[in-house]
Amino acid sequence: MNRAAVCMLLASALVLGCAPGSGQTDTGWGALRNGDVVLFRHAEAPGIGDPPGMRLDDCSTQRNLDDTGRKQARRIGERFRERGIAVSSVLTSEWCRARDTATLAFPAIKPRVDSAFNSLFSDRSREPEQSERARALLLAWRGPGVLVVTTHQANISALTGVALASGEGVVMRSRQGALAVVGTLPTDGR
Repeated sequence: MNRAAVCMLLASALVLGCAPGSGQTDTGWGALRNGDVVLFRHAEAPGIGDPPGMRLDDCSTQRNLDDTGRKQARRIGERFRERGIAVSSVLTSEWCRARDTATLAFPAIKPRVDSAFNSLFSDRSREPEQSERARALLLAWRGPGVLVVTTHQANISALTGVALASGEGVVMRSRQGALAVVGTLPTDGR
């Protein structure tokens, strides 16, 4: 195929909304069913990592959700409610930005904090053991409803190999004793 034909094909795909990755929106929401797990990266919290001296027991020492992040977190929950998707349990890391995302998205459900989902960003040496604990929790989920976990990019990448933006989710399902990625949920809610 010549260069002009390739350019026309790509331009057509963009106009028709068939650009690579755009199909993941429908795949994620369409694939979501009872007994699935959704790992969400916490909503928008400007910056990278945490400031020096960060303490889990003091949100003022951490990187936190901004106004955009709080709106984004609320929108996550709205998307589930609009689609009639029953979320029956929410797990979160101990970080304030993850807890706040969970609480704002699903105010009717008290999130359960579990250190298996604490950020691996600054200490990758914990990854094998911590990821195994997280994987065991996720594999044990059978419903009813959907399990939502708010965690961090490093953790999601370790568990799935998927890189997500803030507020995005990855839908996972247990298949033959392993977790399989079945779709992604973008931040825009399409």
